[in-house]
Amino acid sequence: MNIESLAKPSVRTQPVYEPGKPIEYVARELGLDPAGIIKLASNENPLGPSPKALEAARRALENGALYPDGGCFELRRKLAARYALSEEQFVIGNGSNEIIELLGHAFLSEGDEVVMATPAFVVYKLVTLLFGAKPVEIPLRNWCHDLPAMAAAVTSRTKLVCVCSPNNPTGTANSEADLMNFVRNLPEHVVVVIDEAYAEFLTQPPDLRPLIAAGANVVCLRTFSKIYGLASLRVGYGYGSPELCGLLNRVRQPFNVNAIAQAAAVAALDDVEFASRTARENREGLSQVALGCRAQGLEVVPSVANFLLIKVGDGNRVFDALQRRGVIVRPVKSYGLSEWIRVSVGTRSQNERFLGELADVLKRIASVREI
Repeated sequence: MNIESLAKPSVRTQPVYEPGKPIEYVARELGLDPAGIIKLASNENPLGPSPKALEAARRALENGALYPDGGCFELRRKLAARYALSEEQFVIGNGSNEIIELLGHAFLSEGDEVVMATPAFVVYKLVTLLFGAKPVEIPLRNWCHDLPAMAAAVTSRTKLVCVCSPNNPTGTANSEADLMNFVRNLPEHVVVVIDEAYAEFLTQPPDLRPLIAAGANVVCLRTFSKIYGLASLRVGYGYGSPELCGLLNRVRQPFNVNAIAQAAAVAALDDVEFASRTARENREGLSQVALGCRAQGLEVVPSVANFLLIKVGDGNRVFDALQRRGVIVRPVKSYGLSEWIRVSVGTRSQNERFLGELADVLKRIASVREI
């Protein structure tokens, strides 16, 4: 008997997430020196991890023989103090990705619907399909979530509505007022997921806590992967009402976040200088790359995150050519954007190299077309 025939139908048809290629993989595949490769594909922090987090992680490693705190008490306490919420209003995940899956465990059954934008973070759709639910995808409007259209798509079968702001892969954000109005006007049977993975890059992130205080079915997601540079440790969190977070904690696996990640995250919250520096240098990098691309006659979607969406013609071809030169970016054909690439903001020198390599690649592609 074929083993696939024993699996659930939703598993047999489940798409596979394609991450950005690691430096080591590209080096082996193309015979390149890893030291000469720059990765601008996965929206990672080019400054590395928070120094305070790194120091705390090293100390935590000394107790590596012990199980981590299964309730992430210290991290929830720290977050509660920062947000002026109770500790019961947080759920900690193995990255914020896991919390999206926990929402599926808690709320989705076969035949349910999840309203989301397209293109937006692909994990919303992957989790929806995994639980046999139906993704209802609403096209962006002017590269932003079309909140009125998303609200109009809600039916009696809708269980979740996912809003990514700033949005991946476009880098655009909806205003606080629009988000508040959107959530307030949705029916009570809907749980709203506001993915704030890139919110710390905004000069003034939306504050949706009044919605939580008013009893709205909303959960906001954040991650330590971006602003704090802890992507490899996989730690994120959600905050909402005690009842909603209590449900998510019921379906969360024991010891889902390791002790090193917990210690690093607690320390990172105190590293205000590092987070401020990251946001400041990211704004400078966004301007540098956007201006450089526009000088080459390329269309760039205005971004407030730590990446840019750039129209280059044949996205996969440009991605491949850049990769052979040791510059890893992200093709976004899988998001329905075959003419575009997504590029993470790097250091100033990395950005300069990307712009130079891109100009040469596009020039060579144009010359081939003219022959």
